[in-house]
Parts: sequence; C-alpha cells; structure tokens
Amino acid sequence: MRKNKKMIRATTVPMSLDTFCNGMLKELSQKYEVIALSSPGEELKVVAEREGVRTIAVPMERHISLTKDLKSLFSLIKVFRKEKPDMVHSMTPKAGLLCMIAAWLTGVPVRVHTFTGLVFPTATGVKRRILMATDWLTCACATHIIPEGDGVKTDLLNNGITKKPLSVLGYGNVRGVDMEYYFLRDEVKCKMEELKLRNEGKFTFLFVGRIVGDKGINELCEAFDKLSSMANVRLWLVGSYEESLDPISPQSKELIERNHAIESVGSKRGDELLAYYAAADCFVFPSYREGFPNTVLEAGAMDLPSIVTDINGSREIIVEGENGVIIPSHDTNALFDAMLNMMKDKHAHEKMAGNARQMIASRYEQGFVRKCLYDFYDGIIQF
Repeated sequence: MRKNKKMIRATTVPMSLDTFCNGMLKELSQKYEVIALSSPGEELKVVAEREGVRTIAVPMERHISLTKDLKSLFSLIKVFRKEKPDMVHSMTPKAGLLCMIAAWLTGVPVRVHTFTGLVFPTATGVKRRILMATDWLTCACATHIIPEGDGVKTDLLNNGITKKPLSVLGYGNVRGVDMEYYFLRDEVKCKMEELKLRNEGKFTFLFVGRIVGDKGINELCEAFDKLSSMANVRLWLVGSYEESLDPISPQSKELIERNHAIESVGSKRGDELLAYYAAADCFVFPSYREGFPNTVLEAGAMDLPSIVTDINGSREIIVEGENGVIIPSHDTNALFDAMLNMMKDKHAHEKMAGNARQMIASRYEQGFVRKCLYDFYDGIIQF
C-alpha cells in the first residue's frame, strides 16, 4: 500500500515547471509522492535533479494541432492509468486541457487547474470561440479551479466559462517572490560592474519579457523614440523575439535598429537579469493581457517603480501613484506621457521607488504564496 498520496504537477513545456515550481516540488515531496510532467526538454532533467522528484515526458504542442493533441491525450491517459495519482494539478493552457480531460477519463479523484492567464479576452471571431470552448472544457473536467488573480476570476465568471467555485489563493500569483534572492546582493553589484550597466547621467527604462506584439512593444518603441529625441534616456529590452508567433511590427524593428538609445540585449537569467533590474530607474510593461506578470513583481522587489497597462494582474500589483502608474493598453500617447512624467518628477519617482519593495514583500513573499497553496492542497486531498 502506498504510504503517501501521489501528486502529478504538469505544464506544457518543461521551462514552465523549471520556472514556476523551483524549490516547490522538493518541499511538496516531503509530504506527497510528487511527479513532474511536461514535454521533453533539458529543463525537465534540471527539475528532476534539483527537486529530487521523478519526471515523465509527454510531448505536447503549445498551439492547436488536432492529430498531435489526440496523440498527447492518449499518452496522458496511459500515464494516468499506470500511475493512478490521487491528484493531477496542471498549469498552462494546453497541459490544462489535455491533463484535465485525461484525468477525468481515468477517474483521478482530485483534478486541479490553475489559470495563469486567459487568451480569449483579447481574441476575436472564431479564434475567440475556440479558446473559450477549450477553457470551458478544462473547467468542466476539473474538480478545482485556481485563477491566478481576481481579474482572471472575473473573466472566467463573467464570460460563462464556469460556474464552479473559484479560489484565488492569498493575494494571487502562483510563484511568489524570493525576497532574499531579488535584492541588491553583492553578487548582483559585481555583475552590474562587470557589465558596466550604470550610467548616472541617463534615466533608464527597462522591459523584461518576450519581445512580441502582445507585450506592447510596438507602442513602447514608438513612445520611447519620441522621448529619446528630447531627453537623455535609454531603454533596455530584455527578452527573446518570437517571429513565428507574434512578431513586432517592421516599424518597431526599424526603430530598435536605428535608435541607439534602445538596447535589445536578449534573454537574461540569474544575477545577470537582476543586474539589469538594479541598474534601471523604471520598469515598463505595456502588455495587452496577462494573468499575473512575475516580472512586475520582480521589478518591485528590486526597488523599481513600474508603468503598467490596466489589465489583469498588473492592476492588482500596482497601486496608482504608490508603487507605479497605470495607463490604458494600446495607448502610445499615454505611455509617452507616463514615461516623461516618471523621468521629470523626481519626487514622485523617489516615493514610488521607496514603496516598491515593501509593497511586494507584504503581499507576494514566496513563503506566504506557497503556504497558501499547501494549505489548499491539505483541504482537498483526504489522507
């Protein structure tokens, strides 16, 4: 007879497991038998070694592919029949859809899905209807649904995706912020000096995320290009381009190449990423849609005020005038005005920067966020 209850944590790609469950699976394995499941990849091996848990690789496509999706579904059914887990907890859209269907078909007693963000609110036409139908099916097969924040919860309820009880854990967010890591540590200071990031004469704006249209990069490039013609500023774009999914406009590409005040530095991780946070003056995140953006939390933990759009997650993290500024999405002029005011009003900037870290620590400290999840598990898994 099995000693501990068995839990399968699943995401579509292993990078999500690596990012969202760093350290969490090791903690959970003290109480449960934990299995991590995702598509194959190097990060899955990293998770296995770091967390000390068993992993299972099931290929899953991020985008709709009927033939491949059916193949993935049959593979998941086979896995769940063999493993007989007490709970399957999925995150990310495709893993949620396939895992919840497979878990329902195989009689897994506790089926949990976390919505970290919704795509359908910004989609139109047939695509919107398909996305809403897949979210509805995910909810129909799940026994418990966790929206990452109140905005996601409202969208699920108001659009008729589900009528089941929805639980936002704590203040929202699934990952939390390790406040001892996101701090101006000596290692971060050394990395900042090594990269020569400091330039006291220039006000520095920072964006961290995928360099794609949905993140508001087109508006950001246009607004900053206008700002840089009248002020001593610079903009760092930290992240990778996704040409096949959601490319930025040709005009934005041209601006990035032409304007030397815009530096696209690629993806960064670890202390190198923190060095960019530490060397910047303001975080800018003009995204069109989010669940609960971790980069806004990270920026706040690194003492940065933020300019964000009025969308799910961002509006829950930022309090207008206290730790940042909230503007309408898709609005280049509003973004330009907010960036100009952030740079010119030193008193307001210092106030928001001074509040930023404590406001994150009081609501999103990692230990608190994880305890909310662990307490939730204790309430739904019967020993």
